[in-house]
Amino acid sequence: MATAELGAAIHRWRDRLSPGDAGLPPGGRRRAAGLRREELAHLAGISVDYVTRLEQGRATNPSSQVVEALTRALRLSAPERDHLYRLAGLAPPSPKTVPVFIPPSVQRLLDRLAGTPVAVCDATWTLLVANPPYAALMGDPSGLRGNELNGVWRHFLSPSDRVAYTPEALAAFEAALVADLRTAAQRYPADRRLRALLAELRDRSARFAALWDSGTVGIHDAARKTVTHPVVGPLTLDCDVLSVAGSDLRIMVYTAEPGTEDAERLSLLMVLGTQDVTSPH
Repeated sequence: MATAELGAAIHRWRDRLSPGDAGLPPGGRRRAAGLRREELAHLAGISVDYVTRLEQGRATNPSSQVVEALTRALRLSAPERDHLYRLAGLAPPSPKTVPVFIPPSVQRLLDRLAGTPVAVCDATWTLLVANPPYAALMGDPSGLRGNELNGVWRHFLSPSDRVAYTPEALAAFEAALVADLRTAAQRYPADRRLRALLAELRDRSARFAALWDSGTVGIHDAARKTVTHPVVGPLTLDCDVLSVAGSDLRIMVYTAEPGTEDAERLSLLMVLGTQDVTSPH
């Protein structure tokens, strides 16, 4: 019964969401106004067959990652997200764990910034959603899994060769990352994934461990970065970090100063690299 209710709920929410509401093109003649199964599967990063089995009640026990991906793709409200978790036989996320829920208003903001590199991270700098321009600029994150999606983990354990820093900027950036992670650890002490992330970072990165033990403080709210892209070359961009009140989400927005060569290269990159919405989950 619960499996049938889960499938019916997914189908009902899919039917009410138009392609335009989900940030997709209309897609020609349609028998119904809602999303097609293949469109939902694409937005959620799962197979069409799995969406079909979920809706038909033939798939049981979807993971929390799948449920969260469906929440974002279907633009569910917070109460609807909790209901979907319960229908899937899962407990809704606790207030004591790092929030990963992206409100529909933030999804709409991403739709309106379709021509600008934008990514949404949680309080630990784990990537939740990246739009196609971000993927074109920084590399496609869709193949990343687990801690690979975390910006702190990637910086200290698998650094990118695309972003260059001066020594002073690097020191400030690292201090801000570690301080942000310390704040998250204090705010969400029951989050197991966060504890595991901290343990791995302290064990594998002497630099991170030294900064953590020193009690360094800082805040990562904006930066000027030079990104060396393999096709269009170096771009010096402003990276502004916007906070979403009440959710601890961070929205990173990359822009170039108008009229500069960086702006021209960024515009070229948007033409060369734009593709459909990319979601790491």
